[in-house]
Amino acid sequence: MKLYKITKGVLLEYNDSAYIIDDEWDSLINRDDLAAYLQLISEDTTAISAEVKNEYLSDKILPPIGSQEVWAAGVTYLKSRDARMEESETSGGASLYDKVYDAPRPELFFKAIAQRVAGHNTEVYIRKDSEWNVPEPELTLFINSKGIIQGYTIGNDMSSRSIEGENALYLPQAKIYEKSAALGPCLLVTSTPIATESVIKMIIKRKGEAVYEDATTVSRIKRSFTELVGYLYSECDFPVGCFLMTGTCLVPPPTFTLQQGDVVEITIDGIGTLVNTIGLNPKHK
Repeated sequence: MKLYKITKGVLLEYNDSAYIIDDEWDSLINRDDLAAYLQLISEDTTAISAEVKNEYLSDKILPPIGSQEVWAAGVTYLKSRDARMEESETSGGASLYDKVYDAPRPELFFKAIAQRVAGHNTEVYIRKDSEWNVPEPELTLFINSKGIIQGYTIGNDMSSRSIEGENALYLPQAKIYEKSAALGPCLLVTSTPIATESVIKMIIKRKGEAVYEDATTVSRIKRSFTELVGYLYSECDFPVGCFLMTGTCLVPPPTFTLQQGDVVEITIDGIGTLVNTIGLNPKHK
């Protein structure tokens, strides 16, 4: 089942039907046994017509986040490790990423507060002071306040690779800025974990033509989701839950950098497709 945060409230899509839920977003997604609760909602609520559903979803779809924080895990896929080592070779920091990939403790870092998160069919930004910028497709977990994985969404962890490559201590500047993250288009809620063979695909288009395209599967991740959640929640409390991007699985070649107007499409089986256009913070225009 899928939850969409829309301007009219919350839309539940389940078994080819759709329902409007009169619940506040944070309290709704943070409740225990969310999948079972949504099933009860579908049984006790009158479905809206397909026309009304399409009208709602053709309007602005908001990112599926309320007041939660967004965190991210780094170097959880081999391809990400290799890319980080390559970008940091001249700074002497390449060995850091090799060690993180094999270390018992994962790399976890703060990514965004809700106001900096973009939604489906909106802009994400590249930094003006970086000449090498890429999108990073990531399966993203929603974890409730008790540390239980309740759902999944698509994440775009925008990254300024030239800044991080210059010095690993510049990671916050490479990762945290206005519209440096996107989530959406919905929150997939299931009572069982997402299939490990789910495909993650990314296409980057420039003037309508694909300039990058690749795909992989969730199974290629090195660490388990429960391991990542365990480390994140070991010393942090999240009263209304938290979103965790689980790591970069696809990386464009080092010769590629994003340009304004590029369109990034990230698709994950069972969730859908998150589409974002590349922009620049208006203060720089």
